[in-house]
Amino acid sequence: MSGRNNDGHGPALRELLDIIDALLGPDGCPWDQEQTPTSMCDYLAEETFELIEAIRSGDRGEALEELGDTLFILLFIATRFEGEGAFSLSDALRANAAKMIRRHPHVFGEKTFDDRQALLDNWEATKKVENKGTSKKRVFDSLPKGLPPLLKSYRINSKAARNRFTWPTDEDVEAQLQDEWREWKDAEAEGDAAAMEQEFGDYLFTLVELARRKGIKANSALDFANQKFLRRFGAMEELAESRGKDLDDMDLDAMNALWDEVKDGEQA
Repeated sequence: MSGRNNDGHGPALRELLDIIDALLGPDGCPWDQEQTPTSMCDYLAEETFELIEAIRSGDRGEALEELGDTLFILLFIATRFEGEGAFSLSDALRANAAKMIRRHPHVFGEKTFDDRQALLDNWEATKKVENKGTSKKRVFDSLPKGLPPLLKSYRINSKAARNRFTWPTDEDVEAQLQDEWREWKDAEAEGDAAAMEQEFGDYLFTLVELARRKGIKANSALDFANQKFLRRFGAMEELAESRGKDLDDMDLDAMNALWDEVKDGEQA
């Protein structure tokens, strides 16, 4: 077990639930009282992205705050569902606990698996049994439609691999990647905008799969690359200002020299 003090979370959760009850009560907040699970979806998405940004930045204080904000919205939504007579927070928690136990028989039961693939096969088989009689009858029916494209590509490739529909080796993926690049260059040479977009998409899709096989999540990798570029560009601006210069007045060679100086400083 984790060794954490599970009893310590109860009072804090109760305090937050009491605050939500007060906000939704007769003398509560008019704005909160108008909110529904549906109206809170955009706020949940926004807070989730802010939490992800805090985690990836390594800012523990910001992560603490954003985790609290995200949990507040989840508890608010759960309270609204309970008020509608749909289900309670306890119902959702117990359903999830049962699902996690069911999907991990090697942890909570006596079942053993020879390798990771066997474990994933069992996971998929368990999900198929769970989804019988529901609308999620096919492999990708459970894939959220609103996922960002890069994250969705990773999930598609991952789920396809769990169902053994993928290239046999990493070398096969690399060969496919080279084929996709050639097709992109052909489309570019022809000047066909629609074909260029399609072929570039195919290249990205295959690149995401190659990264997945190497244990890299393309969405996270790109996010870190974005953060690195923004950090370095900001450092360039500060360096230029410290020397009485403005990037708008500098040519590309001068800006590249600043960029290299910033990179060297990071490595040092």
